[in-house]
Amino acid sequence: MRPLTEQDVRASFINCSKGEARRLAVPRDLGELPWDDLDFLGWRDPGAPDRSYLVTEREDRLVGVAMRFQPAQRGFLHRSMCSLCLTTHPRGGVSLMTARKAGPAGREGNSVGAYMCTDLACSLYLRGRKIPETGARFEESLTLEEQIARTRANLFAFLDKV
Repeated sequence: MRPLTEQDVRASFINCSKGEARRLAVPRDLGELPWDDLDFLGWRDPGAPDRSYLVTEREDRLVGVAMRFQPAQRGFLHRSMCSLCLTTHPRGGVSLMTARKAGPAGREGNSVGAYMCTDLACSLYLRGRKIPETGARFEESLTLEEQIARTRANLFAFLDKV
């Protein structure tokens, strides 16, 4: 992913108003992120624990979505799998992220959801730059490039629903 500026991020959102996009908390460390290792920029809002955001490049344009989530309150031994990168996490590492639909459907209250890594670090888990709490990801027969392509396809399928 190419490095983004705060202005790039704020202008990318498709499911919130320009005023909402101006007010949302953008990561302060944009200049320090490992852009070459990211398929999308995802972060949680430190001031609103139930909000998260995701921005990605698609067909030479940026697409951003604002999401809400309820952290999972599962049992100690329960594991869940991210629907984007297929990384499994124990208790609370995967959450249902819901995004208000864009346009009239969103204004009527319609939303879509997907189970995602709560920290939105899918790209880093795929590349081994971040280790899940369980200690490792499942071994796959796909190459890293194929896993990245699958993750991007899963992300784009979610964005198509928004």
